Parts: sequence; C-alpha cells; structure tokens
Amino acid sequence: MDQSRTSHLIVRKIPRTDWLTLLTEMAKLRISVFREFPYLYAGSEAYESNYLRTYFNARGASVIGAFDGEQLIGMATALPLEEAEEDFRSPLVQSGYPIQQTFYFGESVLRPEYRGRGIGKQFFDLREAHARAICPSLRYTSFCAVNREANDSRKPENFRTLDGFWKSRGYQKHEHIQARFKWPEVGSSQESEQTLSYWIKDWKL
Repeated sequence: MDQSRTSHLIVRKIPRTDWLTLLTEMAKLRISVFREFPYLYAGSEAYESNYLRTYFNARGASVIGAFDGEQLIGMATALPLEEAEEDFRSPLVQSGYPIQQTFYFGESVLRPEYRGRGIGKQFFDLREAHARAICPSLRYTSFCAVNREANDSRKPENFRTLDGFWKSRGYQKHEHIQARFKWPEVGSSQESEQTLSYWIKDWKL
C-alpha cells in the first residue's frame, strides 16, 4: 500500500473497500474546510455524501487520506477526466485538452492545525503517481480553484494563497478556462454563482 509518514501522521491511498466506511467523515471534513476562505461554502452533509457516492463510482478514481492515528484529518482525490462530472470536464474538453490523456484532481482538504507539515505535497505525489499508473499516455493533470478578488473584505489577515506552491509543482493557471458553480456562501441562504479557474500541468514540458 502506498504511504508516507510525517511524524506520527500517515498519508496513504485509501482502499476502495474502505471508502463507504469513511463516507461520513469525508463529508464532514469537506464541509469544515470549505467553510473557510476562499470557498466560504455552506455545505450540507446530505449533499456532500451524495457527491462522494457519485465520485466513488468512477472506476479510475483514487482517494488519498491523511490520518492522525485512526482519525481522518485530510483527503485528496483524483480520477480520469473522462470519468469526471460534466461540469468539471467540459471546460477542459472545450479548450482542446485530450480527454483520454488528462487527469482531474478534485478536492485537497486538510484541517488547519495540520497544515505546514508537507502533507499537501504528499497529496500531489500520490495523486500524480496514481495518474501515471492508470494512464500510460498521460499528458496533463489538472484541477480548478475558486477565484477571489485580492481585496476581498472577507479574506482573513493570515490567509496565504497556494499559488506559489502550485507553481512549484509545475502547474500553471489558465484564467480563461473556467468552471462555474452555484453554492450558498457562509452567512447567506441564497446560492450565488462562483467561477473557478483551472491549473494545468503539462507532463511533456
């Protein structure tokens, strides 16, 4: 089983047979982390559970977990672009990215108290390794992130963008390639449209 260690923490691929067992923990983790800036997503456990169940049906999917003992404290996902939901797949396909040679990385979420320990790097290492193993002709790996104005009044003083980290991993932001989603933001009962720009790594460069 693929795994690496950070002090007493373990980061590893979660066997598919354990995904449903951890479903509730995964849903709660997503809700908790995505409530923070920049997503400000006021999610529900019912919606998250349904989203994850749909994801679990993808044959080429991988779920990476970060554990403190038996407790799930972080997770990251990946799957072939052809198995991603249409809303995530279409912007890349319409921009000319070959569906059979592109992998999509979903969420990468980690509880705040565990950040800064290299776990995010391990999430990328394991997802990229999975993509290369599943797709011998792999050309691109990709993900998207929500767009926020630099002067957004809701941004905490200690907020640090991950742009530098993503660039260090070989990803480039393509601002013109965007996905659009609606979700209720924290403090509002109404859904509002959000734009997310894609970050893409070309493995041939």
